[in-house]
Amino acid sequence: MDRQRVQLTPGYLLHQRPYGESGAIVEVFTRDFGRIGLVARGIRSGRSRRQALLQPFGELLLSWQGRGELATLTDVEPAEAARWLSGTALISAFYVNELLLRLLRRDDPHPELYADYRAVVVRLAQGVDEALALRIFEKRLLEQLGYGLQLEHDAAGRPIDADTLYRLHPESDPEPTVDARLGVPGAALLALAHESEEINRYPRETRRLLQEALAPHLGERPLRSRELYRQFRRAGEGAGGNS
Repeated sequence: MDRQRVQLTPGYLLHQRPYGESGAIVEVFTRDFGRIGLVARGIRSGRSRRQALLQPFGELLLSWQGRGELATLTDVEPAEAARWLSGTALISAFYVNELLLRLLRRDDPHPELYADYRAVVVRLAQGVDEALALRIFEKRLLEQLGYGLQLEHDAAGRPIDADTLYRLHPESDPEPTVDARLGVPGAALLALAHESEEINRYPRETRRLLQEALAPHLGERPLRSRELYRQFRRAGEGAGGNS
């Protein structure tokens, strides 16, 4: 497929921001090209059909042309009906988008991660347990970026023991520890390794483990979605998500 002119490739909108008087710069995650930045001209004019179509969390068919950092969006079609999310499920979905925006380089395809992204959006829209969906996506995201966690053997090569506590360091494999404050149960590591519902038995431990694994790659700037989630919980409007 010619990079100068791409026709109707599957993708999702991650973010958009105003550009000029009536345009927008849209960041999309596509199956075949990875994360792409596009200029959508005239999208905020009030007469643009594309404005209604360019919504997050529904798969789109995107066309663009041009080279360089930003190409020009030429067409957009819906590939499926839009998925509507609300409450903490919506915040969790924005969290997933923010992870991709912060961690993916442009023009770097990740077709398997694209399938993982689609799966987590579907799960959140269906009301499937948010914590489980997010932990599995975070784990797979780290793997796809080359930062996968060793969850089945310790630093000495011994199989992880479900009844032992382990300390994970950013650049080394798990090591047994007796420090309950820092240790993660081996059962939690094995649950993550097997992506089983047992993850829900260790919500704090698995959340902390994956956040610590992601932190070195996200930089110091806080994630806006995490602050949004905290505000939502403080407002007392509900309980649930675990972004």
